[in-house]
Amino acid sequence: MSSVYPVQIIKINQKGKQEKADLVAAEEPLEIRIGYGRSDDRQQSKLTVIMRTPGDDFSLALGFLYTEGIIASPDQIMSVRYCSDLGNSTSKNVVRVEISPEVEVDWETIKRNFFSSSGCGVCGKESMESIYVQIADKLDKSKFRVKPDLMASLSLKFLENQQIFEYTGGLHAAALFDLEGNLLIIREDVGRHNAIDKVIGTAFMNGLVPLNEHILMMSSRASFEIVQKTVKAGISLLAVISAPSSMAVKLAKEYDLTLLGFVRNGGFNIYSGDFRLDIQ
Repeated sequence: MSSVYPVQIIKINQKGKQEKADLVAAEEPLEIRIGYGRSDDRQQSKLTVIMRTPGDDFSLALGFLYTEGIIASPDQIMSVRYCSDLGNSTSKNVVRVEISPEVEVDWETIKRNFFSSSGCGVCGKESMESIYVQIADKLDKSKFRVKPDLMASLSLKFLENQQIFEYTGGLHAAALFDLEGNLLIIREDVGRHNAIDKVIGTAFMNGLVPLNEHILMMSSRASFEIVQKTVKAGISLLAVISAPSSMAVKLAKEYDLTLLGFVRNGGFNIYSGDFRLDIQ
């Protein structure tokens, strides 16, 4: 499936009316199923449905499972595949993740029956307690320091590599950089939560998690759950193009995450973790 969808539009401007072809961001449902249990008694459960832009679906599924605390390491994954039902053709909108028999799936804890929309990752969770995913210790304050000039260069690379956004103007992006400013992973999606899960899932599959010495940049605002996913992956610096929310700032301070907002035009605001910035 393509990440873009062709449409016919009527464009109105000062010159009048014009009919023309256009492209919009594709949006399709993705159902995530997990296979679990003993080798001689495998079970399957439908975990969630996510509205997403098709592409990198396996990374999205694994990133979601990891940031929700359901899996912890790549060796817990037996396989990831698109699946078919009752002999029908394989559906590119259904992904099944086979979890190792050694992993105990605690359904009393994770059975929330979410429906994750493309715009909001926590909208379907059943209780306030279910919003909080288990996170380990605070982030290490002594890992690294970055110069403001580096952040300015990252924002330019970030914008230059949003390929699908250039055609549609309708996608969020998340990008992972190393401390030298090299772009390692960038993913786009109609949902900002999906974009970060795709990045973290890709890193997870390549054995890079936890991402202690990396920088995450996003084209969106920083919500509570964006900060939570960032900390869960061990990322110490989150930079967003827009503003953070109040709960995002509180959580960032609680876990010693460096949170930067309005990262554009060579400047930014520091909301938390100024000790990681080498400011003269």
